[in-house]
Amino acid sequence: MTESHQQLLVHRMTWEARDVLSLELVDPAGGALPEWEPGAHLDVGLGDGMRRQYSLCGDPGDRTRFRVAVRREEAGRGGSRRVHEQLRPGDFVDVRGPRNHFRLEKANGYLFLAGGIGITPILPMVAAAEAAGRPWRLVYRGRDRASMPFAGELGRYGKRVSLLPGDESDRPDVSGLVTELVTGLGTGGLVYCCGPAPLLDEAAACCPAEYLRVERFAAPEQVDFPSGAFEVRLATTGRTVTVPAERSVLDVLLDEGCDVPNDCREGICGSCETKVLDGSVEHRDHVLTEKERRSGGTMMVCVSRAARERLVLEV
Repeated sequence: MTESHQQLLVHRMTWEARDVLSLELVDPAGGALPEWEPGAHLDVGLGDGMRRQYSLCGDPGDRTRFRVAVRREEAGRGGSRRVHEQLRPGDFVDVRGPRNHFRLEKANGYLFLAGGIGITPILPMVAAAEAAGRPWRLVYRGRDRASMPFAGELGRYGKRVSLLPGDESDRPDVSGLVTELVTGLGTGGLVYCCGPAPLLDEAAACCPAEYLRVERFAAPEQVDFPSGAFEVRLATTGRTVTVPAERSVLDVLLDEGCDVPNDCREGICGSCETKVLDGSVEHRDHVLTEKERRSGGTMMVCVSRAARERLVLEV
């Protein structure tokens, strides 16, 4: 999938639910936007160095527009408030991407679990599973019906979608749903889960890791840097720098003037992903799959460390 860096026009903003606005982004010159696949997200600049990641929730086949949705979070870091209070149609935003660490893999069937704004990456996955003729089911829960974006769009799928507003229904038996999927499809089914931490933790507690794919909005725990410094060689300049025990690779790279996109600094957004040319990595992120970690080709420099004394990075 192609990753671009461009200025896009905010063409339309729409209320999708209480406190949830969708943004329709287009090329101001009317050009085609980069291709993307379900699970992809955009890195959106909101001014003053603020960047946030938003899942694409439109139609991958429509190259004329990107759609993302943003829930206003009063206790957040300010990005959602800026979107809701300041961004308006006619404004321009700096966009990087699409990037994808939550790809819809081929499977015999799917169980989708979404909570609140976590429905956004799941929407195009459901459409793709339907188009491919794969059996699937979506369980979508929220605080109440008025807070659940895109519920109307999902109505066309009938009983395969279970809408579960918290003030109208009981919490779903996630363990039973996972057992049903694995029993019905054997080893060929996958579970995709996106939403608040309790939902993800519930899925992880009952679903074997090889069947489960998750996307997190917050890191489950604070990363503590291990003791010991190590060296990083910058392939672009040939310089070798030391990363002290109490600092991240990202901080040192930024001090060196390296242009490394970053936002969360918790290993969940994927924006600081950097190619590893040599050396072993102690992965601390919540983005890469086990297969990607074993390959050793990239690392999230905001939290991950060298497993040995030295790394060579493509920066």
